Amino acid sequence: MDNRVMRRLIPFVAAAAAVAITTAFIDLIVGRAQIANISMLYLVAVLIVAVAFGRVAAIVASILAFVTFDWFFVPPTHQLVVADAEELFSLALFLITAVVTGTLAARERARAQEAEHREHDAKVLYEAAFLMAEPNLERALVAVAEHFRAALDLDAVSIEANADILPHPAIAARDDAARADLRATGSELRLMDPAGPSRTIRLVGPTTARAGRRARLVPIVAAGVRVGRLTVLPQAGAPEFGPAEERVFAIAAAQLGLTIERARFRQDATESEVLRRSDDLKTELLHAVSHELRTPLASILASAGSLRQRDVDWTERERDEFATAIQDEAVRLDRLVGSLLDLSRIENGTLVPHKAWHDVGALVEDVAGRMRPVTAGHPVRLDVPEDLPPIELDYVEIQQVLSNLVENAAKFSPAGSEIGISVGRDDSNVRFAVRDHGPGISPGDSERVFEPFVRLARAGQGPRGVGLGLAIAKRLVEAHAGTIWVDRGVSDGTRIVFTLPGRAGVV
Repeated sequence: MDNRVMRRLIPFVAAAAAVAITTAFIDLIVGRAQIANISMLYLVAVLIVAVAFGRVAAIVASILAFVTFDWFFVPPTHQLVVADAEELFSLALFLITAVVTGTLAARERARAQEAEHREHDAKVLYEAAFLMAEPNLERALVAVAEHFRAALDLDAVSIEANADILPHPAIAARDDAARADLRATGSELRLMDPAGPSRTIRLVGPTTARAGRRARLVPIVAAGVRVGRLTVLPQAGAPEFGPAEERVFAIAAAQLGLTIERARFRQDATESEVLRRSDDLKTELLHAVSHELRTPLASILASAGSLRQRDVDWTERERDEFATAIQDEAVRLDRLVGSLLDLSRIENGTLVPHKAWHDVGALVEDVAGRMRPVTAGHPVRLDVPEDLPPIELDYVEIQQVLSNLVENAAKFSPAGSEIGISVGRDDSNVRFAVRDHGPGISPGDSERVFEPFVRLARAGQGPRGVGLGLAIAKRLVEAHAGTIWVDRGVSDGTRIVFTLPGRAGVV
């Protein structure tokens, strides 16, 4: 027999069983003693049936109790005839009382069940709303789909959003077969909207072949526009969704619409912020070009123009000075353009570290040698332990980080002051530090100095440079999963520290 038929017959079987048990109990009592109004025991059975199985089963139990009591206990027995008018009135009163009592008990049971269902639905929706607070839309919808599947005892749940917001649907399924059924259902769906998005959308879904189930499809609408759909697949043999389930699905779809709309707003805000920052970067770049590039270009043009003057008899020393000025300014210009290009590649995500294992001591000595023209007026002290193992890094990029730090130290410290480059262990990391004895960086500027185009005036001097050295260094260090900061523990000058991950178990 079908499970659905069995479930429908259970309340009536229970009603008959309750009346039969009560009849046997009354027969046992009547055989031993005469008790007035013994028929009231049937009301207990009717109440039990009403509380357990509802109003229809209670009415059936009332009628069965009326007939049974008349057949077995009202003279003449074993006949549906009542000889005494008083007994007939008592039986009619009993039947009315049993029906009314059972109906009232069943109604209270229904109200209690409805309150429980509403409490459960409210809890399900509240927990779903809590999961929707996750900033990552994809993770949030996957969690919500699994939550609805488990809380509502469904075979599968799918939440889809527009492709520009969520390329792939969030699916939660009980097993692979349910997932396959859901996908088969979703592949044949047709969205029919003949009157435009402002009208009601009629969703047509096929019956899956394996289980003979029809998926319930609910449109997800935000601001009058459909932004997705919620698809739920019930278990095989489960009853049709009732008004309570439909209400939960409608509220869930409304919450999902707000979540998807909020994610779209975040996406638009992020894109606007990216555009704003890009515009700011372009503006700063124009300022840098107009101020910083003009000086070396003017010097190169002046020196080259002087060399081309035919009416002036320049000495060899003067010609050499002009050539040296052209070369120095060209190098400065090349370094500035290179920094701008590096920052552009870093911001666009095209500058990716190519890591290999390198010796830290050789790297530091190489940087110190290359920077001798810049540090000519400063003694450079190296402090690198000989037992440091090699670490994995991009040699060129970390070399540039150290070069930028050393160049800043030389630029902002008085002539003759010492510049220190040290390397040491920091738990599982390798710590690099560059120290100078210049005017230092105020605590309020210790974070700003790592932003592009930030130039600080030190010791009464105006801003020097374009403000890209530390910004590039910070981004290159972070690309290596490291950190960089200004050490506030020094008494004079500036000490900038950065760490890089070392080899596990060695450093």
